[in-house]
Amino acid sequence: MLGCKGSSGTGMRYKLTLATGLLECLCFAGVVFGWASLVFVLKTDGYFSDLCINVTDASGQLGSDCSLQDENFSLVFTVASFMNNFLTLPNGFVYDHFGTMATRLLAIFLYTTGTFIVAFSNKVLSFLLFPALSFIAVGGILFLMTNMQVGNLFVTHRSTIITVYNGAFDSSSVIFLIIKVLYEKGVSLRSSFLFLSTCNLIHLLRTLFLMPTSHIPYPIPEDYKYGMSCAESNSYNVEQYEAKRDPSSDRGRGADDEPLKTDSLQQTHNSEKDSFRRCVLSWFFLWHLVWLSVMQLRHYFFIGTLNPMLNRLANQDPVIVSEYTNAFAFTQLCGVLCAPWNGLLMDRHKRKPLGPGVSEREADLRSSVLSLLLTSLQCLLFSISASIPFLPLQYATFILQVLNRSFLYGGNAAFISIAFPARHFGKLYGLVMSLSAVVSLLQYPCFALNKVLGGDPFYVNIILTVLTLLAFIHPVYVFLHCRELAKHRENSQSTLEVSIHEISMY
Repeated sequence: MLGCKGSSGTGMRYKLTLATGLLECLCFAGVVFGWASLVFVLKTDGYFSDLCINVTDASGQLGSDCSLQDENFSLVFTVASFMNNFLTLPNGFVYDHFGTMATRLLAIFLYTTGTFIVAFSNKVLSFLLFPALSFIAVGGILFLMTNMQVGNLFVTHRSTIITVYNGAFDSSSVIFLIIKVLYEKGVSLRSSFLFLSTCNLIHLLRTLFLMPTSHIPYPIPEDYKYGMSCAESNSYNVEQYEAKRDPSSDRGRGADDEPLKTDSLQQTHNSEKDSFRRCVLSWFFLWHLVWLSVMQLRHYFFIGTLNPMLNRLANQDPVIVSEYTNAFAFTQLCGVLCAPWNGLLMDRHKRKPLGPGVSEREADLRSSVLSLLLTSLQCLLFSISASIPFLPLQYATFILQVLNRSFLYGGNAAFISIAFPARHFGKLYGLVMSLSAVVSLLQYPCFALNKVLGGDPFYVNIILTVLTLLAFIHPVYVFLHCRELAKHRENSQSTLEVSIHEISMY
């Protein structure tokens, strides 16, 4: 079995863990964000169709008004996307305190339950979509959370792997497009979701054989083993491992290799002071939360209103709407191709020697500035493009949206892993996702305002575009922090040189 042949077997296991984790994220983790494709199938099957009413237009022709049906579909996505993020906080505590296996077993249970509910629902039981999509969303984010630690196995490509996994998470939304295409070929919705349910056996096998019981530490100890094999695996508690590890063993580790204090740029030297509370109260965490929240709200509003927006721009032509819906879903598949570029930006310094007195964390933070800035700029361009009511332009909007989403979530996880201790990763990742989920609830008032404005999202889009400008504060703050660290280091070196010169005079 894997892990029985020394270093070569261990290397093979690392690669197999990486590949299967990528496949898991690509095929299952973020399927809920392919909602626009699934709505097409659900409408055909008559879900929430009882909310459509017959109306007579100005010309006297009889038609139907399904705005309430669209509103309920938008609400299903709002609830699912909220639960996807909000429950990441308690799930982060489960992950940090109970380990990978317990977290993944929870994920498998939720995912299986959600897919079974959709499989056995119908138009009479349309309300079951609310818990079902929420279970699938929460189970999927847990798969992603437990897979991101795989980046610790590959030190020089750590951020790249984290961003690739997040890109695969985005690309998994194409699964609902595949379900839509199969549905049009005669495969029922029930059959597709029953197949997704049976695939949870794959998740279970991977949990047992290719994932640790606890966590993957960083950096990796020489004798590290994990998963079931003929050799006994080592169980590492990340908090205990970090506490026992010799700080001098880190390449270039310096005094600034810890999170910011709330009221000072000075870094803490005592690991006991490096508490979860101190991390949460840091300016890094605050501006990172704002950065994520405003851009995520923009994306959620766009996805939740995509179907009615396309109907409006296409004059209710179902053929054109289907064509654009497919185009949107296909572009989502490219998320896994876009994400590595963000990781490469953040890892571009890894193979270069550090400057005198520069810690690895400072170098990582400096590299993250460009990533954070580009992500903010992408969101601004995407929001502007989405605000222009011109149907052919939406192809460009789709491209900008998937590019920005792949940078956003990959950059979010990578920045948390850089700026804060590994033992708090699950809790901090969960907290930032939960708080951003609270902000994302503003999408429903946006839906309501959109309805008041007669279904024209132009003014709501303008408001959201202005809000995205807040995202630029985060990269600016990180840049100023790095510059302050450099100045502090130069002053310290100058003082040391003067002291040495004075001593040499005697």
